[in-house]
Amino acid sequence: MIANELQRRVTQTAIRKVEDALAHLDEDAKGRPEWVRKGLREGMVSQLGDLREELGEYEALRAGQVREIELNSLTEIPEALIRARIAAGLSQKELAGRLGLKEQQIQRYEARRYAGASLERVQAVADALGVQIHERVLLPTAAVVPDAAATAGEEMAAAASVAAGVPPK
Repeated sequence: MIANELQRRVTQTAIRKVEDALAHLDEDAKGRPEWVRKGLREGMVSQLGDLREELGEYEALRAGQVREIELNSLTEIPEALIRARIAAGLSQKELAGRLGLKEQQIQRYEARRYAGASLERVQAVADALGVQIHERVLLPTAAVVPDAAATAGEEMAAAASVAAGVPPK
């Protein structure tokens, strides 16, 4: 995921380099077997597709074309906050200013996908971005939640069987 303008420029450069390498592949790999050239070509085409997709996503965010990000898990919140910052047109420095932090702190948070950030800090970032998070919590049914005591008992019985030389059921 491209998170800032520097990464955007690096990605654009990488796209140009892969396109150039792809254009010269047959010439540069003419002494190699066809199956090698085919594998190289497929790898480059795949990499080019991935780079273009990342760049397209970043540009769509910057252009305001994305209005909603669907989350399937709380673990997706960090990337959603990064995308929200991009969509808001804010640099890491500008977000840091809104939060009373240094730019380097936002860079660290984003690089580590907010690992180690408190829930309060994550909420403060969402508030500074004007993001509203509406995550539903689906509760498990009683049949889905494992009984910890029963599970522990089964594990102890299996371990005892193995220790006695009897294969577990």
